[in-house]
Amino acid sequence: MLNRAIRLPHATALVAGTIIGASIFVQPSEITSRMPSLAGTAAVWLTAGTLTFFGALVCAELASALPRTGGVYVYLREAFSPALGFLWGWAMFWTMHSGIIAAIAVIVARYTAYFVPLGDLATKGVAIGAIVLLSAVNYLGVRQGSRLQTLFTVGKVTAIAVMIGAGFALGAPAGPGAAPPPAGGGVDDFLLAVAAGLFAFGGWHMVTYNAEETVDPERTIPRALMLGILIVTACYLALNAVYFYLLPVATVASSTRVAADAADAVVGFGGGAAMSGVVVFSAFGALSGIVLAGPRVYYAMARDGLLFRWAGDAHPRFHTPHRAIALQAVWSSVLVATGTYRVLFTRVVYTEWIFFGLLAIALVRLRRRGVPRRYSVWGYPVVPIVFALASAAVVVGQLVDEPVESATGLAFVVAGLPVYYLWTSWRRPGAARAEDS
Repeated sequence: MLNRAIRLPHATALVAGTIIGASIFVQPSEITSRMPSLAGTAAVWLTAGTLTFFGALVCAELASALPRTGGVYVYLREAFSPALGFLWGWAMFWTMHSGIIAAIAVIVARYTAYFVPLGDLATKGVAIGAIVLLSAVNYLGVRQGSRLQTLFTVGKVTAIAVMIGAGFALGAPAGPGAAPPPAGGGVDDFLLAVAAGLFAFGGWHMVTYNAEETVDPERTIPRALMLGILIVTACYLALNAVYFYLLPVATVASSTRVAADAADAVVGFGGGAAMSGVVVFSAFGALSGIVLAGPRVYYAMARDGLLFRWAGDAHPRFHTPHRAIALQAVWSSVLVATGTYRVLFTRVVYTEWIFFGLLAIALVRLRRRGVPRRYSVWGYPVVPIVFALASAAVVVGQLVDEPVESATGLAFVVAGLPVYYLWTSWRRPGAARAEDS
């Protein structure tokens, strides 16, 4: 049995801390290159934040109606079918969730190399070490894992506040710069920039995975989702404002380390080193939340007979899904060691937006069934419809932009269907009894 130890501050920290990783410190250039002005960039981040907030509202109602471990997996299973829930877990384990764990762990290692020279093999070793360390913390208890996540989130939000305050108080306004700002600013540019912004808000849904370890989840998870998204949106808008204040537009658009460049503009050479430390801290904090959340889905799938039964065991002393945690750590480490996460993750990550769009439809289906809930989305049905359309736009945009890679990723996700039917056929009651005997 799992322990209920996650309260509102911890759940809010999980939302905000999981979203705020390294991307906002490293490369907002994709958005600025398409919308080369403070007003245009702010509009993109505000739109992306609003759409994410709509998704959070959808998840909030679903969480209040189905407060069970597994979150999105449970919503898809209950509203549609176990097959669709299985596809979410299938894509999560093999690519989406494990891939982002591997990718962020590598970011942590690469920025650690700013201070300690690391070769390719050592970089992979540090990344795997980060995964193993955080998995061990979460193995020992959700209380420890959630407290660590809260500590990292408070630290990174404080660092952002210090950076913003120092930038405006100590920095000088940037001039126009030697290079002209990039062309852009059209409707197509805006839509592509919003899609990029939505990916920067990724991870907001993961708090739903821990429902059975959350105190009063029907109320806590909706509040945490809304508070967390508001905190992140405010941080993103304020950080972009300070970037534009300290650096010319062309520099913001082309920089791959914009936060370090902004820090150099304030304190001179060496500011980048301090900012690299912030990136390591922030990315490590995001990794902590992602490592915490994922095993709960595999635990729920195992309890439903959609994964090996042993993955659904809770530790008798620590009350954590210890085998699911170990399983995730091993596969994520394999992805780091082989480097395959790059191809797998970049091809498949967009497909989560198919599932996000289905969540909005799931909300409508569950309402029609009269499933009891303690929270209702305001603006229904406009909010879920807008979010479903935005999700569809992200998917279509990705398919148009990279048709071959996107189709390959989609095919991998769909390949989970025959696996599901083979598994459920093998797990028929007679086979299940034979396995357990």
